[in-house]
Amino acid sequence: MNLTRFGAPAVVAVAAALALSSCATNEGGATAAPGDDAAALSGTLVGAGASSQGSAQEAWIAAFQTANPDVTIDYDPAGSGAGRESFQKGAVDFAGSDRAFKEDELTGDFAACTPGTDLVELPLYISPIAIVFNLDGIDSLDLDAATVAKIFTGEIATWNDPAIASQNPGVELPDAAITAVHRSDDSGTTENFLEYLAQAAPEAWTAEPDGVWPLAGGEAAQGTSGVVDAVTNGTGTIGYADASRADGLGTVSIKVGDEYVAYSPEAAAAIVDASPLTAGRADTDLAIELDRSSAEADVYPVVLVSYLVACSEYAEPDNVELVTEYLSYLASEDGQAAAAESAGSAPISDTLRERIVTAIDTIE
Repeated sequence: MNLTRFGAPAVVAVAAALALSSCATNEGGATAAPGDDAAALSGTLVGAGASSQGSAQEAWIAAFQTANPDVTIDYDPAGSGAGRESFQKGAVDFAGSDRAFKEDELTGDFAACTPGTDLVELPLYISPIAIVFNLDGIDSLDLDAATVAKIFTGEIATWNDPAIASQNPGVELPDAAITAVHRSDDSGTTENFLEYLAQAAPEAWTAEPDGVWPLAGGEAAQGTSGVVDAVTNGTGTIGYADASRADGLGTVSIKVGDEYVAYSPEAAAAIVDASPLTAGRADTDLAIELDRSSAEADVYPVVLVSYLVACSEYAEPDNVELVTEYLSYLASEDGQAAAAESAGSAPISDTLRERIVTAIDTIE
């Protein structure tokens, strides 16, 4: 490992990530493992970024380090924005991000990469975002996108509003106030949730999608855990969170076409496969243009696609083999199964895997 690549931001990142790495190492029970070719690897790989990948990264790191005892992988789940910033500064070898880099961001410098070369952006973690609520005696509701949008703007303020009641015949909805909970921090989950509302209900949701919640009102909570805690401990609350954290709460089935679709890994994967890659990008940049307004059967459009970001050509090649082996494991059937088991994510399709492997093979 070339330590000169790790500047001041990495000090904080690594310190936080060591706990994750150590915890993952001690788990030891992973059943998935990389191929035999990776067994002779050694060195340290440092990544940072999306907290949504936290549970999956723990499982991936545990399996990879178990199969490669001379390898240490640190991943700091500091958030997508922090991960992208650290990667741009060359403070980490790879980043996790709940969105791909935007076009204007790609024109900037990436300190770890050879100038003028492309990024590798791989959609390796796909997870549904659950709309969760807390109402006594009600485990599930059917809602269309416009109703969800109006709940979060405050236009719909009580649970027995006709817009909710008409979609849930037979459900005894209380005449109680709705408390909508959103993230207080810059969040990839927020940005993906708002992209869904903006695409599927443009008349009801007019604010620009962003990682920072754009409206006044409602209740703000820090991180996924904060949102889940606020919804769980409140009354008449509703929020959004990675589906792996929805246990014990009521959940919303979303109207797609003429049907209401509950979240599931399979339905989340289906919307990804039904969506095109973003046009105009390098062959190694597999950013997906999610079609969240799709009316296809059995797709769940409130989905988070989280990327692993690397250089196509590293300025210092010391860790190229480690990066390629680790990313190859994440893309493998074993790696995707490990994430699905630990975090409830949706395994990528064979078609997408083929594209990802081709991109990884170009890293040098």
